Amino acid sequence: MKAKTSLLARFRMGMSLHAKGFRFGSKSDVLKHLDLFQMANQTKSQDPQGVSSTRVPFGVKVRAYLALTKPRVIELLLITTLPAMILAQGGLPDLWLVLATLLGGAFSAGSANAFNCYIDTDIDKIMGRTKNRPLVTGQLNGTEALVFSFVLGLISVFWLGLLVNWLASLISLGALLFYVLIYTLVLKRRTPQNIVWGGAAGAAPVLIGWAAVTGELSAAAWVLFLVIFLWTPPHYWPLSVKYRADYEAANVPMLPVVRSTKTVVQQILIYAWAVAASTLLLIPVANMGLIYSVTAIATSAWFVIAAHKLYKEGQSGTLSKPMNLFHLSNLYLTALFVAVAIDVIVHIQF
Repeated sequence: MKAKTSLLARFRMGMSLHAKGFRFGSKSDVLKHLDLFQMANQTKSQDPQGVSSTRVPFGVKVRAYLALTKPRVIELLLITTLPAMILAQGGLPDLWLVLATLLGGAFSAGSANAFNCYIDTDIDKIMGRTKNRPLVTGQLNGTEALVFSFVLGLISVFWLGLLVNWLASLISLGALLFYVLIYTLVLKRRTPQNIVWGGAAGAAPVLIGWAAVTGELSAAAWVLFLVIFLWTPPHYWPLSVKYRADYEAANVPMLPVVRSTKTVVQQILIYAWAVAASTLLLIPVANMGLIYSVTAIATSAWFVIAAHKLYKEGQSGTLSKPMNLFHLSNLYLTALFVAVAIDVIVHIQF
């Protein structure tokens, strides 16, 4: 059937060309002109951003939208939300409240990340680490990404407001706006302290989780916020060291780009000590038990020792494996918040 259709199309084309005055000396001439016609029809059009508008398969498009939300970043944010809810509840919260909060938080974080990808397309084209993002490869165009970002953000606001509470929704909206308007549009390209202040948005999920359970924010919630806020710089700066050349090429003033390696490792060490102190502050504020206390002391010591090793290595002006601390910081934060949850459920007082 497909072969017949192809032959019929060629026949009709030949008749059309003949009617318009074309004359061919042979069958090969006809096929030659048909091939030229097909090539013209297959020429890819370009959108205003220079990205091919060729039809993208549905499955690829779905995966591209998912990639736009940066699922790995969302995963880390949600890891902190659930323990915050458990601590606020003093036990296991209602399952449906947990699911509604986590899903609403995922929508909000996904929207913020998608906006970030849209705004930073010019940077992502330059940096090797981000050159395969959907807006760079052409799997999505700018309009699709922008509409997706807005829709996902609106869904998150009303989802959290109607299914959780409006305080959680407002905190989520505030974090989204701060990340997009303050961090991405203003701070990221203007100051080496960009990631420090950007950490405020990353720390918001614990406030959302706490507000979801209690309808208010207590001192313990703010200590959890402080832990993540102070954790963000020593987590992200090692990554920036590895991709220093990329950031420099994109003209993004990350600390490793505009300051010496000695200064960078010094700042990492200062923040490592600061986050360690903040984890211990939670013990008296939230009346934490033995499980969390031991975990906080042990993992904080582990993290600070690793930061000290990086600091000593950085005195030479080079760092051989900065990503070791980056990966360790992920384990550190995860262990802390898992310990928060377990400590509440299996509480062992001193």
